[in-house]
Parts: sequence; structure tokens; C-alpha cells
Amino acid sequence: MARPRVSLVIPTQRRLDGLAVAVRSTFRQEGVDPAELELVVVDNDQSPSAKAAVEALAAQAPFPVIYVHEPEPGVANARNAALEQARGDFIAFLDDDEEAPEGWLRALLDAQQRFKADVVFGPVRGRAPDDVQRHRSYLERFFSREGPEAAGVLDHYYGCGDSLIRRAALPDPKRPFSPIRNHIGGEDDLLFGQMQAAGAVFAWEPAAWVWEDPVPSRLSLRYTIARAFAYGQGPSAACAAASPPDRVGLAKWMTQGVVQAGVFGLLAGVKWLVRAPDFAFTLDRAARGLGKTLWWGPFKIRFYGLRAGA
Repeated sequence: MARPRVSLVIPTQRRLDGLAVAVRSTFRQEGVDPAELELVVVDNDQSPSAKAAVEALAAQAPFPVIYVHEPEPGVANARNAALEQARGDFIAFLDDDEEAPEGWLRALLDAQQRFKADVVFGPVRGRAPDDVQRHRSYLERFFSREGPEAAGVLDHYYGCGDSLIRRAALPDPKRPFSPIRNHIGGEDDLLFGQMQAAGAVFAWEPAAWVWEDPVPSRLSLRYTIARAFAYGQGPSAACAAASPPDRVGLAKWMTQGVVQAGVFGLLAGVKWLVRAPDFAFTLDRAARGLGKTLWWGPFKIRFYGLRAGA
């Protein structure tokens, strides 16, 4: 079997409907030779619950589809299991709640060539079902990823979903994601931070956008505000985990977090009282500030497999 140029990777855990949408969207990619592609689907359920669905989808595929069962739970475990099986020089990540338009992969590859990038990121457009009306604009924004209007080189990085990575730029080509972030997320932040310190080139391509359809259990403030708190913890935790620890950076982020949590927490309270339509946006900013301050062990939140209330 010829070695593929690009390995498409979709990690999944008990989301068969979303997985089918994501997988079929990879089959419809235009401007790329199917002979240069393969798809690796990693099932991170304790039992191989997605195996039959992936095998049925593979029968429709224009390129090889590889099913991998990784029973040990954790986002990093799933991504590492995929890379151990993937054979491509480039790894294109798509989440199991995302749907890629036909020109998605071509846009990522063109940007990689144009900017000689080690990682290319694209926008994510959150899409809530019609029956979700309360806090709809906030929820769709929360599950979106925005960036510059024009393509170009970045001085920062985004998350792994909707990205193209040059495999040779990874610090470990088979297991680059740290298991210490298995249950709280942010394993991609740790990896891209490490790559940035090593001089990796990051790029942004607005044409390489995807839809994101969050599962219904995540379309609530209970989930998103907790997640915003965890996102806020990221920069402080990264400073603490640096070798040697970046104490100055940690102090800066924690101080900023105290101010942010206080100012936006007070403002969110006022907006809640007057039923302001942008209340959720303000509460989100307060939660991120609080996360910058309360970032260590007892305050860590497990998100892998978390189900949010309505």
C-alpha cells in the first residue's frame, strides 16, 4: 500500500451521529488526490462501540479508513493512539462534532505551502440547533473559533480541532500529546507551546473553516462557564509547568485574573439583575479570570466524558 501524504484523524467517544457527519465530510474533499489520503478514527470508549459504524462508513470511502480502539480514557491517549497508526507526513485533525466543507483540506495544504508552516489553523463556526434560543448567540460564539480576516503567519496558536500539522515538526512523531492533560483538556496547548518554544511556524487560513455542532448536553451555561474557567487556568498552569517554572509569568496571570474576575464578576451580577441580553458573555469573562487565579490541583475540572445539565 502506498504511503499517504496526509492522515486525517478523528478521535471519538460515543458520538455516532456526529462521527458519521464528520467522516462523510472527509470523503467529499475536493482538490486533493484520494490516493494521498487516509483516515484514522480513534474510538476512545471502553468497549469498541464505534467499530461497526466506522466499518460501514469505510465501505463508502475513497481512501483507506483505519479504525483504532483506545480503551484507556483521555484526550491525549486518543490523539497519541491515532498518531501511532497514522502514516502521513501531515496530520489533519477534525473533531467528531465538526463538519468540513469540500475545500477545507485543500485550503489547509495550500496555506502550509505558502507560509512554510509547521501547523495551520482554521476557523470554527459554532452551530446550535433551532430549538436552542436561550443564550443562543453566546453559545454559538463559545463553540466558534475566530481569527484574522486574512491568511498569514501567527505569533500564537489555537486548539487541535481543525488543524494541519507537519509531522516532522512534532517533538515526538508518535506520542506528542502529554497524558497529564487527559481529563481536563489542553493537551494541544502544551504541545503547541512546546513547539513554539522550539521555533515552530504557525499559520492561519480563514478559508479552511469547519462547522461545529456541539452535543446537546454542552449547550448550557453550566457546561460553558465551567469550561471557560478551565480555559482561564491554561496560561497560569503553563507557567507553573514550565522548566524551570515561570514564576514571573504566573504572578502576572494570577494578578490579571483577580482583576478580571472582580470587575467582570460584579458587572455580570448587575447584568443578571437587569436581564441584559449579553449577561452570559460577561459571566464567561469573569470565569476565565477566576481560572487564571485558581489554577492548581483542587480546582482542576475533569471534562472528558462530562455531561452538562440543561
